[in-house]
Amino acid sequence: MEGAMSNRVMSCCVSPNEIKNPAFFSPRTGIYSSKHAPRTLPQNPFLDLVSFLFSHEHQGEIALVDSRTGFSISYKMLRELVDSVASGLQTMGICSKDVVLILLPNSVLFPVILLGVLSIGAVVTTMNSLSSIDEIRKQMRFGNSKLAFTSLENIEKIENLGVLHHIVAVPEDLNYDKAKFPLFDRLISSNSKIMLKPIIHQSDTAAILYSSGTSGLSKGVVITHRNLISMVELFVRFEASQYENKSWNNVYLAALPMFHVYGLSLFTMGLLSLGSTIVVMRRFDMQEAIRAIEKYKVTHFPVVPPILGALVRAKSATGCKLESLMQISSGAAPLSRKVIQDFLRAFPHIDFIQGYGMTESTAVGTRGFNSGGSDKKYKSVGLLAPNMQAKVIDLRSGSCLPPGYSGELWLHGPAIMKGYLNDEDATVSTIVENGWLRTGDLAYFDQDGYLFVMDRLKDTIKYKGFQIAPADLEALLIAHPDILDVTVTSAADEEAGEIPVAFVVRKPGSSLSSGQVIEFVAKQFFFPNIYFRWLHIRK
Repeated sequence: MEGAMSNRVMSCCVSPNEIKNPAFFSPRTGIYSSKHAPRTLPQNPFLDLVSFLFSHEHQGEIALVDSRTGFSISYKMLRELVDSVASGLQTMGICSKDVVLILLPNSVLFPVILLGVLSIGAVVTTMNSLSSIDEIRKQMRFGNSKLAFTSLENIEKIENLGVLHHIVAVPEDLNYDKAKFPLFDRLISSNSKIMLKPIIHQSDTAAILYSSGTSGLSKGVVITHRNLISMVELFVRFEASQYENKSWNNVYLAALPMFHVYGLSLFTMGLLSLGSTIVVMRRFDMQEAIRAIEKYKVTHFPVVPPILGALVRAKSATGCKLESLMQISSGAAPLSRKVIQDFLRAFPHIDFIQGYGMTESTAVGTRGFNSGGSDKKYKSVGLLAPNMQAKVIDLRSGSCLPPGYSGELWLHGPAIMKGYLNDEDATVSTIVENGWLRTGDLAYFDQDGYLFVMDRLKDTIKYKGFQIAPADLEALLIAHPDILDVTVTSAADEEAGEIPVAFVVRKPGSSLSSGQVIEFVAKQFFFPNIYFRWLHIRK
């Protein structure tokens, strides 16, 4: 089957004689190299992500804006706030290598808190603010979190766990009632000049982000300061360098969640080194997004596939033109050719690109770039990022495949994770042969070096750009007193990309219905609007 697929891909791209020795592919080693010139990465071993971010000069004035209220944080204020949070955390007793949980929706204060934590050598871990109590308990205990930042709505939920030394309620912006946020007020008002800068190595752990990986339950992805610095340089700053416009004139709409590696890499780190303005949406709403784009003259809008489809529907319904938008970039999940074509027809003035990355690669992989020519490969996820290498591995023989042939994509480079937290078996099965990351994705490179992702080999469900591990859902479902056995897979869905499909076996005598099962999951799973297609429930 794989051989037949490979031949078909090759024949539609280029003839065999033309693809033997392109400059970016080595037949001897089977390695694909980036067509872009290498970027210089800092060699100083005593360099942390925050120092690296703020070392870059730019002419940006406004860093972060709340899309709804217009409250803003200037770049001058941003540095002062980050240092104040860092100083306050040290006063509270938070030390280097302590794990700090950020359980917040998007806000202009999210990057302030995250960078403050990283400044003192502590480790950030993030979660969806809608996570269930069981999910929060599991991640906090697994990662040994010492402190949590969260919203007022989640305070009681976390306090009942009784596993944290400190819980800090965070307001939506700096216009807050000090009586309601006393601990946060103490942090943000701390004297930034007394912060003691610890020794931080590039090799030190900076973040633990959770991913389903290639299979099984969710795992903690250990990301170092070197990984984050590489992400900023090879993904965000490199992409900005490909365009003539000054980066500090760009305005980005932050609708992607900042707890996810895609939003985290752009809105809490990378773009802040460029001086760009980030308009932050607390929660995504299509009408609010359109209003924000028009009000703040947004130029760039990173999205996931469901948002792209929603934009097309909004154009049909309201006639919105989005004239200020220069570029929309899509990632985190595959896009159908129809959605791309519908978008290009609806908004012909907007440059459209795709990119590819993983939590395990710190969002670095490939990125699209449309030149001035007519040959625009919209379906491709782009060219390899600078300093990155790839292999395409035959599923049967394990040999390396040339352009035009599909196999499992492997990545290698400075952004690849350190490993999975407390899971050596998963680490050695995912990072193999001198640091090569097995992505679990089926892909091929064409004769020009553009990557096309065809399918996924790994056992995960991509719901609206989020990874869901079937094993996590199965563990949740099997805890129901009326369920004897269960297995979870996925089905294609036009709006969500994929949705979970569960096969449930009821215990003898049970009258459990699909509606009751869905209600049970909805109370405990952090995707409140997730829906399931229950294909088979039997005794």
